[in-house]
Amino acid sequence: MKVDCIIVGFGLAGMAFAKELEENGKSFVVYEDDSQTSSNVAGGVYNPVILKRFTPVWQGQEQLEIALPFYTEIENKLGGVYDYKFSTYRVFKSVEEQNNWFSASDKPLLAPYMDTNIVRKSYRGIVSENGFGRLFHTGRIDTKELLEDYKQYLECSESIRYESFDYDAVKVLSNGVKYKETEAAYVVFCEGYGMHKNPYFSNLPMNEAKGELLTIHAPELEVDFLIKAAVFVLPLGKGLFKVGATFNWKDKTLKATEEGRKELLDKLETFIKVPYTVVEHSAGIRPTVKDRRPLVGVHSKHSSLCVLNGLGTRGVMIAPKVAKELYLHLFEGASLDPESNINRFLKK
Repeated sequence: MKVDCIIVGFGLAGMAFAKELEENGKSFVVYEDDSQTSSNVAGGVYNPVILKRFTPVWQGQEQLEIALPFYTEIENKLGGVYDYKFSTYRVFKSVEEQNNWFSASDKPLLAPYMDTNIVRKSYRGIVSENGFGRLFHTGRIDTKELLEDYKQYLECSESIRYESFDYDAVKVLSNGVKYKETEAAYVVFCEGYGMHKNPYFSNLPMNEAKGELLTIHAPELEVDFLIKAAVFVLPLGKGLFKVGATFNWKDKTLKATEEGRKELLDKLETFIKVPYTVVEHSAGIRPTVKDRRPLVGVHSKHSSLCVLNGLGTRGVMIAPKVAKELYLHLFEGASLDPESNINRFLKK
């Protein structure tokens, strides 16, 4: 069998690249073994403002201009609903934070998203003595449902294989790659934190961060917006909310821990005062990079081997943009963004 691309891994990066290939009439096969769960357990929130410091997310506006139509197109193709739009309310801890919010809202990159009026309304069960700052044009992508539906879509065309990828079976040719019985122009590795086992790209500086999340049932918390304070509280409907997330740089297991649960609940109870029950506790490993930029590019010696990884905590925003950039680089000769190009590490 001959294809244009082999995609290894099917989280947000792999899915976005598969969509880019299909839209441009390129053939591909995906290898997926469900070993990486960061996309499945992610909050899936898109928001172009860093709410800790009230600063713009790196390329946030450009990312959303590509990402939002991207998810709408998938909804139309698969017939599902994955994009849930809502406002985000940042709980102010002090008058100083209010003043910082006003200063930030004057900046051109932030002005379209930040309400210049403090929200003074009280909401039952939320401690907000200093009010809220409100963000517009935010929301979440249901990444778990999206990826499951997209896998089923690929199954219909027999474009996905549920098996682990064997690096030892790769044979680099003069004009591409042969993997077992399949020949391809390119192999694109989208393996998340599994990249540390990849002999071709394990030298790249990925520092995986474990994250744990809870789903709670809190029927008296009657809000339809995301609350951001010590943790985020994300509405899922029917009285359910996702609470997250922890950052653990040492534990690389996928096991949800009692320490993570306690950390989340301790922080939640600093600003939420309604009864609730925990209905789910999950964990995943975020593929993060030391400079907080994705890993996109081509192997220094084997031009048919490529990487699309390191999306970190904002994968739903970043994935569509970097997938498009990698496609244009491989098939149309366009330059990669130097801030995400893996050459920034290989040249040192």
